[in-house]
Amino acid sequence: MFLEIITPEKKAFEGEVTSVKFPGISGGFEILNNHAPIISALTKGDIRIITADKKTEHLSINGGVIEMQNNKIVVLAD
Repeated sequence: MFLEIITPEKKAFEGEVTSVKFPGISGGFEILNNHAPIISALTKGDIRIITADKKTEHLSINGGVIEMQNNKIVVLAD
């Protein structure tokens, strides 16, 4: 699946991933390939990304919104 993380300053991440964990406002959640469509608010915390080549990356955010549809995740983050 494809992940794009956009901040007001720059595009923080763009690429193929196998798993992403988010800090949701009601608790953390994970999105895997073929997840049902979802829109959710995010709170301050770390996004954990597992890339297609099995590398783990972390990105700290202060909040934002995530949308998942058709195996494409778009995150608008602070």
